[in-house]
Amino acid sequence: MYQSMGSYIERALALHKEGCNCAQAVLCAYSTQFDLDERMAFRISEGFGGGIGGSHDGICGAAAAIYMLAGLKNSSGAVADGLTKKDTYALIRFLSKAFAEENGSNICRELLELNGQHKLTCADRVASAGRIVERFLLDAPA
Repeated sequence: MYQSMGSYIERALALHKEGCNCAQAVLCAYSTQFDLDERMAFRISEGFGGGIGGSHDGICGAAAAIYMLAGLKNSSGAVADGLTKKDTYALIRFLSKAFAEENGSNICRELLELNGQHKLTCADRVASAGRIVERFLLDAPA
């Protein structure tokens, strides 16, 4: 069931405020739109918060959730096909660029260092990820 634009972002922000990491907040908020059980989404994304495993050295967890959702949307789900991998990689490169353009980077540590300059928080990154998901991955209702 399609909710109004923004309600998923509100859900992601609420999940983040409740203690979900950035990846969990985004993936769980949108999970049902991609035929993914929310509990499974929570478990899958647990290690992706804090720049992958809390190291802050890797990709932002909110960005990682976008890429997971892109895979769910684009992949055929059949390894033998191999037909969607190239397109999925291209889609993720596009989404990665969109996230970096909106936020200044897609690397957790760099984003945290930018916080002092731009006054953006992890919650802002969660909202940004939601906007990107809604702009490029969600199908509008008919």
